[in-house]
Amino acid sequence: METFVWLAEAEGGFAFNPDLLGSNLINLIIVIGVLYYFGRGFLGKILSERRNTIETEIRDAEQKASKAEAELKTAQANLEQAQAQAERILAEAKQRAEAVKTQIQDETRAEIERLKASSAQELQSDESRAMAQLRQRAVELAVEEAQTYLRDRLDAEAQQKIIDRSISLIGGQR
Repeated sequence: METFVWLAEAEGGFAFNPDLLGSNLINLIIVIGVLYYFGRGFLGKILSERRNTIETEIRDAEQKASKAEAELKTAQANLEQAQAQAERILAEAKQRAEAVKTQIQDETRAEIERLKASSAQELQSDESRAMAQLRQRAVELAVEEAQTYLRDRLDAEAQQKIIDRSISLIGGQR
């Protein structure tokens, strides 16, 4: 302060000092002193609040980061479980598909064999029926041929002799 007073007395009071470096330095020291004296509580309070806010935000960010990391680990574990389950389901589906395929093939083979046996049996049955029909027709034709032969070859007297002889044979059997 002594320099300030000396400058004021030397010039004859307060006046403009053309020495910018000297006067600015004094003015700057005065302003800083006044700000420090009056503003340290206010500025300290603002800085303290700002510091607390920053610390709180850092703690919140760290908590969120740790929570996000835990959720990531949980999600990764769930993903691994889901992948393992998907692989297990796929393997089971392949096994079931193979079992169903084998079963269908076996059933198809059995059905083919059954159809073959049924066809063979039907064929044999048709063959037996055809043979029976042929025998019956042969018998019918033989009877017709015999009747025609007998009609053409036997006269009424010969027929009467055959009838009498047949009656006597029947009568003698009793």
